[in-house]
Amino acid sequence: MEKKDLRIVYMGTPDFAVESLRRLVEGGYNVVAVITMPDKPAGRGHKIQFSPVKEYALSQGLPVLQPERLKDEAFVEQLRSLHADLQIVVAFRMLPEVVWNMPPMGTFNLHASLLPQYRGAAPLNWAIINGDTETGITTFFLKHEIDTGEIIQQRRIPILPEDNVGTIHDKLMVLGADMVVETVDAILAGTVKPIDQESIQTDEPLRPAPKIFKETCRIDWSKPCVQIHNLVRGLSPYPAAWCEWVSADGNRLSVKIFRTTPVPAAHHFEPGSIHTDGKSRIDVACADGYVRIEELQLAGKKRMAAADLLRGFHLDDTFRCE
Repeated sequence: MEKKDLRIVYMGTPDFAVESLRRLVEGGYNVVAVITMPDKPAGRGHKIQFSPVKEYALSQGLPVLQPERLKDEAFVEQLRSLHADLQIVVAFRMLPEVVWNMPPMGTFNLHASLLPQYRGAAPLNWAIINGDTETGITTFFLKHEIDTGEIIQQRRIPILPEDNVGTIHDKLMVLGADMVVETVDAILAGTVKPIDQESIQTDEPLRPAPKIFKETCRIDWSKPCVQIHNLVRGLSPYPAAWCEWVSADGNRLSVKIFRTTPVPAAHHFEPGSIHTDGKSRIDVACADGYVRIEELQLAGKKRMAAADLLRGFHLDDTFRCE
């Protein structure tokens, strides 16, 4: 079968999924429909906002389906009428078997981790939060249990000390698009040799990648400085690690923290106590030293460097972080 004859249904929602779709379209592959999340109101005016994948699909004249429920009979019939040979899933929702089992060539997913590590909703975040120095991208065929299907292809990249989840996201978005195209070509050529995840030997215990909630992002200043630094990296720029600054009179101010430097040092200060020169430096005491806050955002304000904040905000050692 030629690539122009292979009928592909593509499923995805955020920016991460746009690059792979773009590469398929520009590469001359036959994407017969795109499935994405329903539109949702956003912003102060609750204006209806399209997903990035929908915006790109419409710009290319591709049919778009936006089911509320993936098991809905009308949607399933609509999907069946497309006669897809292959379905591709990038950053979408969990699919019911009636959907993923439909096309004769199967359904494959692009997952931003080195499976079987980091199965779940937030693999990029957790790899950095846990201090890993390597991550990667995997394509695999879907089956019943989430992120457990047979691996088709996998590629590794280093996590550099200066990386955060934003930079790794962008690197894997491009690498993942390459791999989606390569996976389609391998399926077309009949050269795929799927690998059962259970057969992969690993010396480390399997780490999950559960969804990130607001409490996941709250900084515990009793932890070691490198652990706090990795939490900040793993949540920057979004959704961002946070804490509350508490003044001497008990006023609380929510603070998002985007960039830090760990400063190991022996001290006798209470974890969460703030140490600042009032000009350029904001250090917060933790278990084995300090976390130097380099970039942050006060509630209702814009993101800025610590020195810029200190020029307009009176912060002193009577404040503490909670």
